[in-house]
Amino acid sequence: MASVFPSFEDLPASIPALVLEAAERHGQRLALEDGERRISYAELPEHMLRVTRALLAAGITQGDRVVIWAPNSIDWVVLAVGLQAAGAVLVPLNTRMKGAEAADIVARSGARLAFVQGQFLGTDYPAMLNQHRPATLERLVVLDAEPQRAGDQSLADFLAAAEEVPLKQALASARSIAPTDLSDLLFTSGTTGKSKGVMCAHGPSLRAFNEYVRIIGLVPGDRYLIVNPFFHSFGYKAGWLTCLLGGATILPQPVFDADEVFRRVAEERITVLPGPPTLYLSMLDHPELGRKDLSSLRVAVTGASTIPPVLIQRIRKELGCAVVTTAYGLTECGGLATICDPDDSAEIIAGTSGRPIPGTELAILDPQGQPVPAGHNGEICLRGFHLMQGYFGDPEATRSTFDEQGWLHTGDIGSLDEQGNLRITGRLKDMFIVGGFNCYPAEIEAALSEHPAIAQVAVLGVPDERMGEVGCACVVLRQGETLDAPALIAWSRERMANYKVPRRVEFFDQLPTNASNKVDKLLLARQLQEEESASYSV
Repeated sequence: MASVFPSFEDLPASIPALVLEAAERHGQRLALEDGERRISYAELPEHMLRVTRALLAAGITQGDRVVIWAPNSIDWVVLAVGLQAAGAVLVPLNTRMKGAEAADIVARSGARLAFVQGQFLGTDYPAMLNQHRPATLERLVVLDAEPQRAGDQSLADFLAAAEEVPLKQALASARSIAPTDLSDLLFTSGTTGKSKGVMCAHGPSLRAFNEYVRIIGLVPGDRYLIVNPFFHSFGYKAGWLTCLLGGATILPQPVFDADEVFRRVAEERITVLPGPPTLYLSMLDHPELGRKDLSSLRVAVTGASTIPPVLIQRIRKELGCAVVTTAYGLTECGGLATICDPDDSAEIIAGTSGRPIPGTELAILDPQGQPVPAGHNGEICLRGFHLMQGYFGDPEATRSTFDEQGWLHTGDIGSLDEQGNLRITGRLKDMFIVGGFNCYPAEIEAALSEHPAIAQVAVLGVPDERMGEVGCACVVLRQGETLDAPALIAWSRERMANYKVPRRVEFFDQLPTNASNKVDKLLLARQLQEEESASYSV
């Protein structure tokens, strides 16, 4: 059985249509597996359409936004394809968000219904959301517990309403979804500090990740352990959607734990294991590495931060992965723009993000919008079939992201080598990446500025041996106020997702500014580096 559709013209029209076709293509192969719970490709449409029928019974209609706020699980995938088959738009929420952060996205997306985990890692998600619950959220469905408020439902009670809607009505809905219909609304932050909802459609995602299936060599029957969170395109589109395209088995992993991953690779014969560099570093540094059976592993895909060539070599040699590659993408292009050929050298795979996938144009432009020569830095710009339809409810931000020639300006800085491989060299938007999660200084600065003792704050990404980068908060205190680093870090942990919390805090009498009276972050970064160097030399 072919692992990819021969061309994009042969692709199903939508993700629900893919589920229906995959049932025919892959039959009794396992689509989803988690412990004793298993769903074959032949059984998946029934599960999908049960969710669709329940949503139609709840009054969800074409274009409605539906939230999923939960860790990776079989239910997550079934709910996602089920709501998409109802014509709804998937709005995933980061499980590390606090209640106010989640409620903000629920409100701005206009979501009428949310599927929410009851308890996860000691956190009560419904209670957090209910503290800030917007009036537009009509119903909350709790996945693993009884609801806390009247009008909300358990998942079992919600699905029971499926009996009110004929199967043929749900099937007709699933088959009516067009390639240009919205499949998801993924919220990503920007330099303004306010997250933006990226509108992506079914067809472009299927086309892009069909290429991904082809390049990494995914085959039917592959067993794909997905540690990357489903709320992110790496876990969603390069994760379970990729499996549905290639006929692989989706094995969800809710949190990364090296011991658990080693166990699952050995016992469940995992063949594909993508993740950020920190995942592989944790495995390679594990004291039990030499005694673990990793012989089933074949494919590793990474990205998200600078990678030393030795890491690629170690993944090949010590983890036994024959296929190792890196890729580049951003939410605004559906999550995938370029990818390395797995046959490239370790230096190319580690040092670049490869070449554009078919149908994608990439240009490195100067501030005047003109192409720069090979090897020279400029802004990475993209044009092609898989660009977003725009930012939800924000036409001004959409207009500012695209130029008159249709190029999407990513805000990332890079260059192309003579072979056309993309090298990421910086970020115009000051974004930094903590353990695979994108962090945006303006968003964190806005949150820290609410502390009553802080007069001014600037946040920078600084190198970290384990995480790649972490946040450093440079703080000027209000006159007469006192605050120390541990207290500010503890305060931050109560108010923002863990990966956004600064790991380092430095206090200043004043922050350096440029001629425009804006904080000069380049100078600030140099000062931090000089202070660190001086401390090492003492």
